[in-house]
Amino acid sequence: MKINQLMLFGIFFIGISTLEAQEKTSLTLDEAIHLAWEKSNEVSLANTKVSSKKYELQSAKNNQYPDFKISGQYQRLANASVNLKINQNSSSSAEPMPAVDQLMIGQVNATLPVFSGFKIQNGIRISENLYQAETATATQTKEEVAMKVINYYAGLYKAQKTIELLKENQKTAKQRAYDFSELEKNGVIPRNDLLKSQLQVSKIQLSIDEANNNLNIVNFHLVTLLKLPVETKLEVRESDFNNFQMTNVPENDQPAMENRKDLQAIKFQEKASLANVKMARGAYYPAIALIGGYTSLDLKNVVTVQNAMNFGVGVSYDLSAILKNGALVKLAESRALEVQNSEALLTDYIKVQVQKAIEDYDLALKQNEVYSQAVEQSSENYRIVNDKYENGLSDTNDLLEADLDQLSSKINKALARANIIQKYYELLSVTGQLSQTFNLSKI
Repeated sequence: MKINQLMLFGIFFIGISTLEAQEKTSLTLDEAIHLAWEKSNEVSLANTKVSSKKYELQSAKNNQYPDFKISGQYQRLANASVNLKINQNSSSSAEPMPAVDQLMIGQVNATLPVFSGFKIQNGIRISENLYQAETATATQTKEEVAMKVINYYAGLYKAQKTIELLKENQKTAKQRAYDFSELEKNGVIPRNDLLKSQLQVSKIQLSIDEANNNLNIVNFHLVTLLKLPVETKLEVRESDFNNFQMTNVPENDQPAMENRKDLQAIKFQEKASLANVKMARGAYYPAIALIGGYTSLDLKNVVTVQNAMNFGVGVSYDLSAILKNGALVKLAESRALEVQNSEALLTDYIKVQVQKAIEDYDLALKQNEVYSQAVEQSSENYRIVNDKYENGLSDTNDLLEADLDQLSSKINKALARANIIQKYYELLSVTGQLSQTFNLSKI
């Protein structure tokens, strides 16, 4: 009976362990970013907009092809009066006209635009540049989504690592509180020292709870972005940060001027706006087209027309455009100037972004060096204070403060590596090289 109970307990424990293992999912940063590109609503919307612009471009190109129309009519006539002006017999003995009660007409017409004031060509240029602008915008959206994943991923690692270090320190703090409790019972230390050690345990627990809260929030944001089940618990691998290599670190804004997709998009928009100015001016010119057609007609009991083919040239000119179109041309020119000003503003903003990202990355490197020294200093300081405490040369406040400094320095050092990687990717993002990095990693 005891054996069976032990077996059941073992099976139950294994089942619980397996369930906990299943609940946690490990994704590399590369996998998370590509999953976001595949699943996120932002990228899906951006790709849909690109498809819409592609169809608009195809529609604009279709305007240069001939229009071909076929039409037919059947009409029932009621007591139609027909008076033929040719071959009329003036004799009073002429036969009466037959009854005319139906009309059938069939037509085929074709129109080929030859010249339309360059409107068709400029319309195609506008659509081509807007399509290219939307494609660049979609790539920029991928950059932004990738950076969002990186921030969540780094935040997840930081919370995860903070909890790990806090729990390690909590074990030490609890053991200290237990030892102080025994010492207090024997009258070796005052109760106040015991309360201070217990208070530190409580503070550490509060920090763990807060870190868990941050972990859950970041985890929810990330799984929502990746379209994973909300109950999924993501776990960041230590190797993703420890084995990371940073290469080709940008040192100025030149790569941004060449690679930023939002800047490329606004340049394409500028080209489209200039083509729109030319299109507006096209209203000053006449429209010329080749026309041709075929007509078949049957007026019952009167006349039948077959093989009536026609061809020629059609010319149209809107005289009112001479007076009215000036405002439309000025409007198009003003909008083109708006785009040019927006490009200048974006260029300045990108330069500021890049400089800030460079400074932040350099700061993260310097902080990492300081935190590395701080870990050594705080560890040595805790060892010295602990020795003094055991020899009665320092009090509990000094010991707990040294322990807190050591914990803080360890957490800062653990998070510094993740912060460097985060700032490195931010630098790649503002220089327009982030999506290139992960696209290459997928090849």
